[in-house]
Amino acid sequence: MPASRNILVLYTGGTIGMQQSAEGLMPASGFASRLREQQDQQPQLQLPDWQFRELLPPIDSANMNQANWLAIAEAIRAGVEQDGCDGVLVLHGTDTLAYSAAALSFLLLGLDVPVLLTGAMLPAGAPGSDAWSNLFGAMQTLHTGVEPGVHLYFSGQLMHGARASKRGTATLDAFAVQPRERHGQRAPNIPAALDYRQPRRPVSLAVLPLYPGIQAAQVRAMLTSDVQGLLLECYGSGTGPADDAELLAALKQAHERGVVLAAISQCPQGHVEFGIYAAGSKLAATGLVSGGGMTREAALGKLFSLLGTGMSQKEVEHWFALDLCGERAD
Repeated sequence: MPASRNILVLYTGGTIGMQQSAEGLMPASGFASRLREQQDQQPQLQLPDWQFRELLPPIDSANMNQANWLAIAEAIRAGVEQDGCDGVLVLHGTDTLAYSAAALSFLLLGLDVPVLLTGAMLPAGAPGSDAWSNLFGAMQTLHTGVEPGVHLYFSGQLMHGARASKRGTATLDAFAVQPRERHGQRAPNIPAALDYRQPRRPVSLAVLPLYPGIQAAQVRAMLTSDVQGLLLECYGSGTGPADDAELLAALKQAHERGVVLAAISQCPQGHVEFGIYAAGSKLAATGLVSGGGMTREAALGKLFSLLGTGMSQKEVEHWFALDLCGERAD
């Protein structure tokens, strides 16, 4: 693993750089000078050279959206291709950190440098803050050497960008990779349409958890909008209310209109395998494609990246079912 010597530090906002206001903690600019000052106070650190870029305005990651993901991906590409950076560190709020790490895992397929994302549970400068340990820990990890691809670094742990999830808010080790069955078929290659240099566009996506008492009318109302892809969070191994003919009809009709229907398990360590139960088989017959053991974050980011290329429904379903970067196969 080659060591990164000249990295891009891309600041998007988040708790790590927030400062107190009358309304509570808010994103703040000017983080580069704070970073340089803190580094100067710790000359023993072995860090790569870095250049700083700030996406303006800095945001609370609760406001993160697809346009922000595309802007982050474009800034990373510019840092690598135009500025010669051999590694990237993205500073990001924790609320949607795992979503962004997953989305970037698919937006940056083919990029031959490592991209790490980190943030903090407490702002830099606050008592007991994890900000500098996370930031400098990520920089030191890049300096030591990391495989190309997207990773999430937090509380001393380096995690796969399309496998990590936020698991809590009360402790500093807020992120983890849950043990899930990951044995899907790997894609034999990354198609040119999914290369990181190819443009993407925003798409209309919806996420719907199944729950006892869900009404077909509610599902139909969601699917009669401009939704291009629906991520259905099923029970267990991919089951749902298969005796509700109206609900199944709503899903099937949406699929026939071109909506991509994808399924993941609601279980924190779940894996979709439709054929185990008849209820799963009936649900799959509406046109659902299995997400295997993918997390919600990974499945949503993957749908966004695939649909954002302008691929057809059939093409999206084909590539969604294959492992592209370790999101569904070990």
